Amino acid sequence: MEKDAKIYVAGHRGLVGSAIVRNLEAQGFRNLVFRTHAELDLTDYRKVGAFFQNESIDYVFLAAAKVGGIMANSSYPAEFIKENLMIETHVIDWSYKTGVKKLLFLGSTCIYPKFAEQPIKETELLNGQLEATNEAYAIAKITGIKMCQSYNAQYGTHYISVMPTNLYGPNDNYDYMTSHVLPALVRKFYEAKMNHDPYVVVWGTGRPKREFLHSDDLADACIYLMNHYDGNEIVNIGVGKELTIRELAEKVKEVIGYTGDIHFDSSKPDGTPRKIVDVTKLHALGWKANISLDQGLKRTYQDFLNTLSKVGN
Repeated sequence: MEKDAKIYVAGHRGLVGSAIVRNLEAQGFRNLVFRTHAELDLTDYRKVGAFFQNESIDYVFLAAAKVGGIMANSSYPAEFIKENLMIETHVIDWSYKTGVKKLLFLGSTCIYPKFAEQPIKETELLNGQLEATNEAYAIAKITGIKMCQSYNAQYGTHYISVMPTNLYGPNDNYDYMTSHVLPALVRKFYEAKMNHDPYVVVWGTGRPKREFLHSDDLADACIYLMNHYDGNEIVNIGVGKELTIRELAEKVKEVIGYTGDIHFDSSKPDGTPRKIVDVTKLHALGWKANISLDQGLKRTYQDFLNTLSKVGN
């Protein structure tokens, strides 16, 4: 990407989008374009078209999406499939119609089959049954990937898709109803510490295994791939290391300084039993993660405290 190129980051306020913006600015890109949801509703085809026609955009990072954890996905499947389908359809189609040079689409490793062979290779996509609690979101995201591949095949576009593993970092969502596991644990342990609660309840058995990628690492990988990868196949982005939810809870407890106990509620769903991605392709392309989970958790706790401070003000 040329340093003076006009780059649109869709979803610039979110966990992923804000990290991409920070990384682009740090690398000297200054011609960046953003729109808040109030300024541009990506589910409105005509408004998205007018935006692309007026801005003459060169590159697109499609990080905008309706996302959430197990509870949100299970409670609002209609919204998850509808809104994500509209967002990706509108942005991808108008990118083609207005001559965008290249687009990067953000998938997610949670859209792989529930019982995919571990570590998960890119070839596992559509190779088995999806996780039921996540099905609507997964189908929408898979459609976005197939849209990119189909436009490449029919129109000769240069649209790439990446599959980031579980993410965390600045501007994360700490709401219990819609957050993912790591930020939810940060909030739970912090509130338990402040309230002097004797124990914290964590959903599930604690046995499922996950890997966690800091959003700043993801952003660096996305920009690297935008500059160095032009293939039609998806690329996993992860760290290649995993731990159990129980081990994660213990780490969060230590970082926050909570001294009570941890109780696991096995009546609540675990989700996919194990999820770690094969990052062989990513490493072969020349990129590896740099931020350790211990470093990242300390940064995340500080971000959470900053978020509380802003709310208080």
